[in-house]
Amino acid sequence: MLVCDSFVFLHLHKAGGTFVSRMMMTCIPSARRVGYHLPYAEVPEACRALPVLGTVRNPLAYYVSWYHFQRAQERPNPLFWVCSDNGTLGFEATIERLVTLEGREADIDRLAAVFPQDYVNYGLNLRKSCIRKLLGSGAGFFTFLHDRLYAGAPAPRIMKVESLREELQTLPEGMGVHEARRARQFVAGTPDLNVSEHGPYQDYYSPELRALVMKMDGRVMETYGYAQWS
Repeated sequence: MLVCDSFVFLHLHKAGGTFVSRMMMTCIPSARRVGYHLPYAEVPEACRALPVLGTVRNPLAYYVSWYHFQRAQERPNPLFWVCSDNGTLGFEATIERLVTLEGREADIDRLAAVFPQDYVNYGLNLRKSCIRKLLGSGAGFFTFLHDRLYAGAPAPRIMKVESLREELQTLPEGMGVHEARRARQFVAGTPDLNVSEHGPYQDYYSPELRALVMKMDGRVMETYGYAQWS
């Protein structure tokens, strides 16, 4: 989460947030970080009147990005180890377990046992109490992250990763002329950040796994128009 004089930015995991955060810290003098992947519920009271900015991406693309990013790490996070059965499962089985994590109490208990009690400044930044809220929610993991982040935010402006550069050209009103010019220059000249190496996300899905994601994350996909071109 970053705040500046003009707006609050909520950073959804692996949804272009690193790019937006870098742009803010580079181009907006008043920008400051107040936490990592923190939800709207943690926005400082003094900033609650500011417009809320966020991002989203196709859940199908998110799961491909998440899997390959974790697979490339020397020490993947506990969520990957639990869902991949300590790295022994491939993409299909790992993502099936992640998408349906809300229904597996034993795996959530394993995660709660190793997740921190309080917020930290790295990774998913889910506390023990956070991951337990997933149990029985009926939501896919990406939908859970999305809902947790934006719950309570009044009319947030959510930018789609697929059109992020275009949407960043029209940031909320209130930015100074010099800030807006620097932001446009940053957007035009900076490559994508914190990306994982993989092919087109469509290549990784069997019809069965695609249907499962569309069921478990269907509300997010419908809300943002992803179901039309999944």
